[in-house]
Amino acid sequence: MLFNSLDFAIFLPIVFILYWFVFNKHLKNQNALIVLASYVFYGWWDWRFLSLILFSTMVDYIVGLKMSEQKNQKKRKVLLWISICVNLGFLGFFKYYNFFLDNFITAFSFFGTEIQANTLNIILPVGISFYTFQTLSYSIDVYRKKLEPTKNLIAFAAFVSFFPQLVAGPIERATNLLPQFYKKRTFNYIKAVDGLRQILWGLFKKMVIADNCAVFVNTIFDNHQDYSGSTLVLGAVFFAFQIYGDFSGYSDIAIGTARLFGFNLMQNFAFPYFSRDIAEFWRRWHISLSTWFRDYLYIPLGGSLGSKSKVIRNVFIIFIVSGFWHGANWTFIVWGALNALYFLPLLLTNKNRNHLEIVASKSKWPSAKTLVNILITFGLTTLAWIFFRAENISHALQYLKGIGNASLLSIPEIRPTYLLVLLIFFITIEWLGRRDQYAIETLGFTWKRPLRLVFYYVIIITIFWFNRNEQTFIYFQF
Repeated sequence: MLFNSLDFAIFLPIVFILYWFVFNKHLKNQNALIVLASYVFYGWWDWRFLSLILFSTMVDYIVGLKMSEQKNQKKRKVLLWISICVNLGFLGFFKYYNFFLDNFITAFSFFGTEIQANTLNIILPVGISFYTFQTLSYSIDVYRKKLEPTKNLIAFAAFVSFFPQLVAGPIERATNLLPQFYKKRTFNYIKAVDGLRQILWGLFKKMVIADNCAVFVNTIFDNHQDYSGSTLVLGAVFFAFQIYGDFSGYSDIAIGTARLFGFNLMQNFAFPYFSRDIAEFWRRWHISLSTWFRDYLYIPLGGSLGSKSKVIRNVFIIFIVSGFWHGANWTFIVWGALNALYFLPLLLTNKNRNHLEIVASKSKWPSAKTLVNILITFGLTTLAWIFFRAENISHALQYLKGIGNASLLSIPEIRPTYLLVLLIFFITIEWLGRRDQYAIETLGFTWKRPLRLVFYYVIIITIFWFNRNEQTFIYFQF
């Protein structure tokens, strides 16, 4: 079920009314309703894959209980590996089976040996990369004794399948989200209005910015050989805004929807395109995944401690694995490696934590130096996004080759004036709201009420007016 669909517009009010006005007297009933609603939400896409969520839920629930009963460290580790193998086994089969098989055949062909093997027509379950990592974090934290295992199966099932963030995150930690299912929740009007406001901004990002950028991105990338270098640059910039509007828009809708039901999810994007270097960008982009890899892979590998060779190894591992998490294609691996190359000099010179505060925290607008740093960081990020968007490595290299010629200095052949106006409006609002969790959280609170209402209505009208190019969420494929 898509957030930007009529189905969800009907589904959400029904669940909301049942949750607060029918099942509100008993916490267990509320949690059971969330499980049921989440399975309907997910099963709307393909009910057959509910069995994967159910199986993963039961495995990690039982593993958690058994680990708490087991005092022998070796046996506890065996239980942890059962959880890891089950979850990553599902992920590996559905997402990477054909990729590894194809590359295995290609490798033997290179040495003159032909292997006959058939790929499988595998449907990738929506959101499998997200909920497997979410439930894995529970097992790992229980193993590390950072979290007491739950005996409440309904609460645990609700944590694993919580519909606002089930399909594309944020990837919640059990330490944050699971305890919220144990506590009595009462309706909070202010929190609900805040949730609706964040949903509104998320819909604007997705339906106005991302979906309208997608039209031009698809045209330019699919016919890159027909366009000038300047037009190809424009296509790459549009994709940068498309993927940000699409993914952060989903996160905003998810976080806002969760708030309607009394839950607090972690911030997943913190205005990443205002970053002054790549290290800051990765602290602000897809925060739930970045911190997941940091805590469960990078730090266990040794992190930034040890010799320079180990630090370099760890950086490349974390970025390449992050790239591979996104999909079974060499383009994602190259994208990850490029970001590692960007990040490594900052880490080795101890400049990776130079920008921890909010950009231009004491001024309304950025200084010239800050603006230059933001533009350089955005340029490097956009360059890497070309590999992320390309169909394959050859496509990406041809696209880059098209940029690197004299036509780069020409006027772009595609000049969507209306989209540029929308992007200027979008960037301005994001900049003004950069100190908050999302751009319009408190923006306009000092304005007179009529003016503030006009601002919200302008956003609503813009959503309906420009909702002509409905696109599925990009991260559904991951």
